[in-house]
Amino acid sequence: MGVLEGKSVVFTGAGSGIGRAVVRRYVAEGARVVAMDIDGDGLASLAAETGGAVVPLVADVRSWEGNVTAVRTAVAEFGGLDVLVANAGITDGARPLLDIPGEDLTAAFQELMAVNVLAALLAVRAAADALIRSRGCVIMTGSYASFHASGGGVLYTASKHALLGVVRQLAYELAPDVRVNGVAPGIAPTRLRGIDALGQDRSDSVLDGTAAVLPLQEVPSTESYGGLYTLLANPADSGHLTGTVINADSGLSIRGLAAPGGRVNR
Repeated sequence: MGVLEGKSVVFTGAGSGIGRAVVRRYVAEGARVVAMDIDGDGLASLAAETGGAVVPLVADVRSWEGNVTAVRTAVAEFGGLDVLVANAGITDGARPLLDIPGEDLTAAFQELMAVNVLAALLAVRAAADALIRSRGCVIMTGSYASFHASGGGVLYTASKHALLGVVRQLAYELAPDVRVNGVAPGIAPTRLRGIDALGQDRSDSVLDGTAAVLPLQEVPSTESYGGLYTLLANPADSGHLTGTVINADSGLSIRGLAAPGGRVNR
């Protein structure tokens, strides 16, 4: 029996990357998941892999109706809702402010903030009543850029700093009934969608040579984050945690100037 046996989950941004890997881990731990994403193909293959434990829902996370449908589906299919994972996000391709045409800035800001921040608020608002009933939890996906500069461009960094504030404020507002925490990955081999308003396509989040600049000298797999999300979803292990964002950055925040780590040969 897994540590999430019988848990009901709504998981946004579940079709690829870290989201897909964590959903698989949740299912292996006994959870049942409403997997929400705008990518229907990704969800279809995920549902096929995991059988009846995953209910796919193709919806835009920026839509109030989509978030309400996700929660209602979990309640109808699984009898309630225990865990909400607000994981969906897009990138700005590390675009500096001065490289964004002024006439495109407003639309780019609104698009990225809608996916990276507003969608999380919509999801929590839609799920709040069900989570209060179950004394459940919320987990949000932050980033190295939630704490530091140069983890993306100015829009992405602003959005992930904002999400850190959202975690802390909602942890206060929903206590004692609902725990709100987050995971802040630093590096993962994913392809994130860019900003349509800037004409950006999906881009690789790991560049050549990345491993060499990390203190641990290794790019973690998407699967390697599953344990952190499982920890935060399991009240037996993390019932005392709220308002916490786990900074899983492969040591980036302690990287040295002369060498990434004290025993790294360069």
